[in-house]
Amino acid sequence: MVVVDTHGPIPSVPGVDDPLIVEPPVDLPGPGAVWRPPAAYAGAPRRHPWEIPVLVVGVLMAVAAYAVVVVLVAVGAVSEWLLLALALPLLVFLGRGLNYANMRVNAVQLSPTQFPDGYRMLVEAAARYGMEYVPDGYVVNGNGAINAFASGHGFRRYVVVYSDLFEVGGRARSPEALEFVIGHEVGHIAAGHVSYWRQLFSSLIMGLPLLGSLLSRSQEYTADNYGYYTRPDGAHAAIGLLAGGKYLLSAVDFDQFADRAVHEKGFFVTLANAVASHPVLTWRAAALRDRTRAGAILLRPRQFVRGSGSGNVVPVPPPAPPASTAPGSLPNQLEQTRTY
Repeated sequence: MVVVDTHGPIPSVPGVDDPLIVEPPVDLPGPGAVWRPPAAYAGAPRRHPWEIPVLVVGVLMAVAAYAVVVVLVAVGAVSEWLLLALALPLLVFLGRGLNYANMRVNAVQLSPTQFPDGYRMLVEAAARYGMEYVPDGYVVNGNGAINAFASGHGFRRYVVVYSDLFEVGGRARSPEALEFVIGHEVGHIAAGHVSYWRQLFSSLIMGLPLLGSLLSRSQEYTADNYGYYTRPDGAHAAIGLLAGGKYLLSAVDFDQFADRAVHEKGFFVTLANAVASHPVLTWRAAALRDRTRAGAILLRPRQFVRGSGSGNVVPVPPPAPPASTAPGSLPNQLEQTRTY
């Protein structure tokens, strides 16, 4: 049995090895293993089926709104000040350029000699997606926040990872989670989510109630499909990281967390997802576990499943809610209830 020391020094970052950390043994399939063809969303990354239809509707609405403003100003029905909205393309251009400049002068850039493991993940993701260039990669001080994003300016594209998230990639924790996240962000670039025109129209759509968050959630599911294609075994750790933080990610029970997507129900659960820019984490976990279908976008998942290989799943009997206990097991004659 190989003992793995999970308490390496902090920070433990890609490219800075800790000699106390021992690599775990390779997990080889058993003699009864059966090959299954990849599930629909376990092979080459696919777009979420809602992404393009919602984008088209949003673009048509934005163009129609601009046309209405121009006509109303032309006939003198409204103030010329409304024409300032036509300056949005310039504002988006300036904002993209300023954000990129801030990364270039303030962030640590990934390179073959600066955090080489992170740079390798960036290069491999770009190659896997058939891209013609490697995006720039930067690490910035996140001041404790767990986040990453992709953007661009002109012909340049780049990925930014906050330091607390990037630290997770060290051998003391979960390089698989970091590789999934980098694959997710490069996926945004490969899917065209950070192009100037996409961000211009998205900035208009994002201001619309429900429609903007719907587009954003579908894009995040698409990027998750890229992340899964890059590192499927990093999906569990990535959800643990986002839900429990960088110190507790390995303690999060992924199946129990994903099961709650089915257990937790009600109007406000649906509303919480509907107004969110990212799919709520339990639904996102359920989508990463069940690669046979696209992620739930409006209504919660309905079926409990477990993985059976190559992204395929089998239905299982409904497990008890994770916080449920046997009668009489709580002290002082406490009874478990959801009514307060």
